[in-house]
Amino acid sequence: MKKPKILIVEDEPAIVDNIRYALETDGFETLWHATGGEVMPLLESESINLIVLDIGLPDINGMELCKEIRKRYAVPVIFLTARIDEIDRIVGLEIGADDYITKPFSPRELSARVKAVLRRMQPEQRSPASNDDPTAFQIDESRRLIFYLGKMLELSRYEFELLKIFAARPGHVFSRDRLMELVWDDPGASMDRTVDAHIKNIRSKLKAVRSDLDPIITHRGIGYSLKEGL
Repeated sequence: MKKPKILIVEDEPAIVDNIRYALETDGFETLWHATGGEVMPLLESESINLIVLDIGLPDINGMELCKEIRKRYAVPVIFLTARIDEIDRIVGLEIGADDYITKPFSPRELSARVKAVLRRMQPEQRSPASNDDPTAFQIDESRRLIFYLGKMLELSRYEFELLKIFAARPGHVFSRDRLMELVWDDPGASMDRTVDAHIKNIRSKLKAVRSDLDPIITHRGIGYSLKEGL
């Protein structure tokens, strides 16, 4: 069986050695680059399953690099950073990161998070009820793709899971806590604003397809729902 391939983008060799040892012990294949400039050319030639990306790279800010990756690829990204401010976490998630871990960290914890993200990327056995009906949203579960009005959406892991949940039950109001329970591996480590940040990102992508529609309804103080009858 082919091993999942993890790209590590980190300029501190000691950190890289620990990460590689943990990941390879857990059955992953690893590649390493110390700078961000090599990442986009590599993604054109290699099939990468996940990127572990340091924000503080010597040649480019990791968040800016993530933006460039998201324009062309749906590969999941886990940020590494020494920053601990909430605003940095929110910004990282808004631009499409799938997880966020602060230094210092346990390489085993990182490996566990890598497994969790990749597990989320696997197709589930169940299919949303809305797939059987003609709606504005079509979900390709096996390829983890969502089409809105016939156009494929470029979604991060959490964005895909959230929109899939909404599409399965149009009109149902989901609280922020419930969405965190359904989507996040460790809901207790997440914040209400984390859900809001992802919903904002989803709305932006939906409006890019059709600006006069806003399918997601905000129920102030409660949560969110998808409009019925789309």
